[in-house]
Amino acid sequence: MKYTKYSRYAPEAAGDVDLNELMSRLADFFLQSGFDSPYGISEMDREESQEQHMDQLREAILRALQEGDLIPPELLEQLLQNPDLSQNQELRDLIDQIIERLEQEGYVMQQQSARVTPPPSETPGGQIGPEAPTSEARFEITDKAVDFLGFKTLKDLLGSLGKSSFGRHDTRDLATGVESGGASKSYEFGDTLNMDISGTLFNAVQRNGTGLPLELDYQDLMVHQCEYQSSCATVLLLDCSHSMILYGEDRFTPAKRVALALAHLIRTQYPGDSLHCVLFHDSAEEIPLGKLARVQVGPYYTNTREGLRLAQRILARQKKDMRQIVMITDGKPSALTLEDGRIYKNGFGLDPMVVAETMEEVAKCKRAGILINTFMLASDYHLVHFVQKITELCRGKAYFTTPYTLGQYLLMDYVSRKTRNIH
Repeated sequence: MKYTKYSRYAPEAAGDVDLNELMSRLADFFLQSGFDSPYGISEMDREESQEQHMDQLREAILRALQEGDLIPPELLEQLLQNPDLSQNQELRDLIDQIIERLEQEGYVMQQQSARVTPPPSETPGGQIGPEAPTSEARFEITDKAVDFLGFKTLKDLLGSLGKSSFGRHDTRDLATGVESGGASKSYEFGDTLNMDISGTLFNAVQRNGTGLPLELDYQDLMVHQCEYQSSCATVLLLDCSHSMILYGEDRFTPAKRVALALAHLIRTQYPGDSLHCVLFHDSAEEIPLGKLARVQVGPYYTNTREGLRLAQRILARQKKDMRQIVMITDGKPSALTLEDGRIYKNGFGLDPMVVAETMEEVAKCKRAGILINTFMLASDYHLVHFVQKITELCRGKAYFTTPYTLGQYLLMDYVSRKTRNIH
């Protein structure tokens, strides 16, 4: 007779790990900005810096496990008797199982290593040459991981502010829509046909009496009104010059966190708004928000004028009620793109030519109706003086803040925008 033996289920340690908590602990690793390197990231190494090795991920997970609470304490103590992954196969297997779970949940994605074979000249005729050793395996964080990091940052920021959620940008105007919030009005061409049936029938009866059949005319039509909610186009200007990681403080990682939180806020609470991200350094470039987590600073100067130029071109394509530039910086403008394409650089004080050309771009923003709000991560005298000029010219706002309070200031400014900005 065949017997079936039952025993108590013993779950694997990797299956007990809370992936949300693990991702929160890995946030600094995923969002690293080159702060560990004394020279930042050079242009030549920029593409390579956006790729991360699997061994680096294993080390980051090991550090997260060492903080405790992710696996049972007795198992953790046993595994960490030898924390060297190259010698502790049991610990390495556990971490590989955790990485496999991260892949299955869609947080990370391994990249296939390229295989290289010798050229035909070095291969004996009729034989297949031996494959060269594969390059080190790499991984990429997915859009789901980036969105999770933005949500986590947003949740932490709103929790510190005592807020649970934010609505859309309300104005004092009324418009026709699905959600009624005001008195009915006569229908006009172009209105949303959210019909006020009782009001329409009342007009018809008042005009023709109670006789049947009841004839409706164009002038009888009544539609509900709802509160008009404005839309906003925002360009986030991020300074990624070398000073963002100097003086013993990483200012760029908090800026990236806030950008991801703002992107998550707009996607979930303000679906009619748009957000674009522009990095400015020796020049300026627009990047997809999905790649923001992997951006690092480099040995660059600060070309504020080129960032404003690119932001204006982006906002010119946006048909929104409000258009604004949110600039996060910690340094004065120190670079300028000349007409022939060369980059003029001067990091000493406020260069009159650089300031004059940059202020001309600020004036163009004002003429185009674009608001500039500046968040300063430093209190340098030259920077304060420069930002004061911007604020006076474009009637925007300037915030003297730190990497620790940047998110609170920026998010509160975004959601508390007053109706006078669009009227």
